[in-house]
Amino acid sequence: MTKKNFKVIIPVAGIGSRLRPHTHTQPKALVPVAGKPILSHIIENLMEAGIHDFIFIIGYLGDKVESYITEKYPDLNTRFIVQEPREGIAHAVWSARMEVTDQDDLLIVLGDTIFDVNLKDILNLPISSLGLKRVDDPRHFGVAELNTDGFIQHLSEKPLVPTSNLALVGIYLIKEATMLMESIDYLISNNLRTQNDFHLTDALMRMIDQGVKMGTFPVENWYDCGSKENLLETNAILLKRYPPEPFCEHANPASNNIVIQPVRIAANCKITNSIIGPNVSIGENTIITSSILGDCIIGSYSQLENAVLHQSVIGNDASLKGLSQSLNIGDNTEIDFSS
Repeated sequence: MTKKNFKVIIPVAGIGSRLRPHTHTQPKALVPVAGKPILSHIIENLMEAGIHDFIFIIGYLGDKVESYITEKYPDLNTRFIVQEPREGIAHAVWSARMEVTDQDDLLIVLGDTIFDVNLKDILNLPISSLGLKRVDDPRHFGVAELNTDGFIQHLSEKPLVPTSNLALVGIYLIKEATMLMESIDYLISNNLRTQNDFHLTDALMRMIDQGVKMGTFPVENWYDCGSKENLLETNAILLKRYPPEPFCEHANPASNNIVIQPVRIAANCKITNSIIGPNVSIGENTIITSSILGDCIIGSYSQLENAVLHQSVIGNDASLKGLSQSLNIGDNTEIDFSS
């Protein structure tokens, strides 16, 4: 029997509207979290599992994705395919059809979600399998129903009345790669859309109807980075996984800083007279003076002065100067700057 090759398809063509204004100038997959872009977390997890054959489906600001990956990971075997028009995840995967053969096993991983899974175990599964997690409100996900043997019997995309709380969370192992492409091609050729897009759930359901046995694997934790709130929550969770790091040259008492871990500070930052943390990531070459930051992501090459920020995301090359006061307050005085 011919040994199959593993290829990973990562769709990163979306415009990331829920993360605006940050995605006006950079693709969502390159927004930083816990010290590196979302996409780097995904790629490095896959590399640790032994995958080096990557297909990226790009679109909006795709040149920035391509430039970042080719510079950061020069040893990967990469292809970049433009999805145009953007008509759903199935359409994105179908865009890579010329790169897929019968000898390939596919791993499809959405490019805006970080997972906690044992990828090596998943790659060793004998049949096509989908990552599932029980959620409180499955109406915003693809939903899977299982038969009595534990295999998937039905898939539906964002059902108004879900019959299961098992959500598809964006990681798919597909053994029948050519058949998947044929199923998507059938949807596109017959314009079979759900909610105006071509969805992977519909293509996978067609494969099941044609007799493909499809299993599952649990995803205990996954971190959606699609909105500011989720991004900051993911940043805090991932920062806690790192051992506390020295505050580089900023630990010098002359800098007069207070650091509350966990924090991640990139190279060549200059921080003085500030309180940093907890749950703060700061990009490289950033200057911070007389500021208080908690639960924040600060981009590279930014400058903050007299800033008090909480639950904030500041992009690259940004400049923020807050209000500085010099006061001489006598007894029995009340001052309110809140209005």
